[in-house]
Formats: sequence, structure tokens, C-alpha cells
Amino acid sequence: MSQHPARAAVFSAGSWGTAAATILADAGTSVVLHARRATIADAINTGHRNPDYFPDVELPASLTATTDPAAALEGAEYMVLSVPAQSLRQCLTAWTPHIGPETLIVSLMKGIETHSHLRASEIIREVTGVGAERVAVLSGPNLAREIMARQPAAATIACADEDAARRFQAACHTPYFRPYTSTDVIGCEMGGALKNVIALAVGIASGLGLGDNATALIMTRGLAESIRLATAIGAQPTTLAGLSGMGDLVATCSSPLSRNRTFGTYLGAGLSVDEAAAATKQTTEGVKSAEAILDLARTHDVDMPIAAVVTAVLTGKTTLDETVAALMQRPPKPE
Repeated sequence: MSQHPARAAVFSAGSWGTAAATILADAGTSVVLHARRATIADAINTGHRNPDYFPDVELPASLTATTDPAAALEGAEYMVLSVPAQSLRQCLTAWTPHIGPETLIVSLMKGIETHSHLRASEIIREVTGVGAERVAVLSGPNLAREIMARQPAAATIACADEDAARRFQAACHTPYFRPYTSTDVIGCEMGGALKNVIALAVGIASGLGLGDNATALIMTRGLAESIRLATAIGAQPTTLAGLSGMGDLVATCSSPLSRNRTFGTYLGAGLSVDEAAAATKQTTEGVKSAEAILDLARTHDVDMPIAAVVTAVLTGKTTLDETVAALMQRPPKPE
């Protein structure tokens, strides 16, 4: 395995994939970005820009792109995955033959597969057959637009093999991006998936014209129900209080840059799910994952009232007037 510099293949060239590739390149790692479309790969190679996501930001000169998964993965120590959670299985099945025997597979995904209720790390292990020590997840308050502006950010890298997490930490540590390590893969992943659903709720409340008190209430109670579900499936509660839990929740619920919050705001303002999707344009993981998360909660007998309200709105089973009542009128009980 080559030592200097580390080599990473990032799949694919969406907003977060491009931001992750930028971090790795800035950290001195040799990076190849896999793009599905030749027009994107060519634009990155010739003009050092991703015209679809960051047309105004110059990418590191060392960053190259290809549409060929085998070329991207050749000699790669790290395979970094940033594809929509619902297409992970299909994409990874095609890419698996090109993955090296020692490559660490790093998931950046924050969603739950709808039909299986599996987390990304579980899908990766199922499709590739690799052991837990070769799958890591990176999650935290990381809005891609701010990362591309080299604004300070941090994240948690979780892997069952702490040495592997530390190696990837070194590969993506820059003056503006500080990664921390953990062995709690479940907590790290669940925090990322659950906060998207809470951000939808915050967006809905905001679109309905509710104030900061209401959004703070939803965030706080949302974190509580996230901790309940994550710990029920084996996470450490402290992980949910960290960067990949509360940190990500605060960034996603507070920022107008957040897709999930924005999508929720459209719903709260009265747009249909289809209209909100058309207005948002990019993948909004919380919309796809909400029902799967609620199913997971029911399987583990965990009460998730906020996730239940969001799912009811997304599936058209409740009106906006009923939504306010459902978000606010919980039976009084000890916190």
C-alpha cells in the first residue's frame, strides 16, 4: 500500500462529493473524482470547476476527474462514497469489482435505505462483502457551500478499526477541516440520517410562520427522539451529543443552505411534495428516509412523534393545520 501521498477515489461529483474531494486534495491526498457525466469530468479536468454545483469556485489543481470507476479506484487507499442513499446499492454493485483488497470504504451518506431500513455502512458490507474494519463513516455539520469557501468545519470519522479511522483522519485534516475519530459507527450514521427528518420538521414550522421558540423546541425534542432510536439499535448516547449528532442537527436545522430545512419550508408554505422537490432540485435525503426511519422506530418500539408528523405530511395523511397541533400538542409529562 502506497504511503505518500495517500490516494482517494471520491464517488460522485455532486455537491458534497466535490466538497469532500476538495478537502482531501487540500490535505495533500491525491484525489480522483468519479463523475457520472463526461461533461462534468471534462470541466473539472480542463477548467478546474464543477459547473453544475460550484461554477464560481476554482477546484484544487491536483484534483482530477474521470467517468471510469476502474481508473478512479486504481491504487486507491480510500473509496469515498457520496451518492444518494437510495442508489447506493445499485451503484456499488457496479463498482465493487474495481475495489482493491485493502481499500477503506468511507461513507458520507446520511440516509436509510427505504425497503431494507439499512444504514449505508450495512449496505456497503452486504454488497462488497468486506469486514467492518474496512468500512468507515464521516458525518458532521458540513454544509458543502461553506466547505468550498474554506470556512471552519469539523466532523466525526467512525470505524470499528480505530487505526483505519486515524489514517483517514490524517488524509482529510486541513487548517479549516478538523476530523475527530470514533468507533461508534451506528451513532455517527444515525445522527446524520435522523437530523434530516428533524430539519424537515423545523422547515415545516418555519414555512408555517412559527418562530424561533418553536424551532428550538422541535430541535431539542427531535434530538431526544434521535437519541432514543439510535441507542435502541446500539449507538452510544454521547455520540449523538457530538458533531455527528447535535452538531449536524444544529447546522442542518438552522441554515438556509440546508436542503432538508428548505424542502420543509416549502411544504409549510403550502407546496406539494412534488412542487417542493422541483423547487429544491437536489437529493433531499430526509424525504426518502423519513418513512424508513419511522418503520425502524416501530420495529424497536421507540416513540418518535416528530418523525411521525413529518412522515404524515410527506405521505399526505395530514393537513398543515393538523401538523401544527401535532407538533405542539404532546401530552404534558416530565422531560
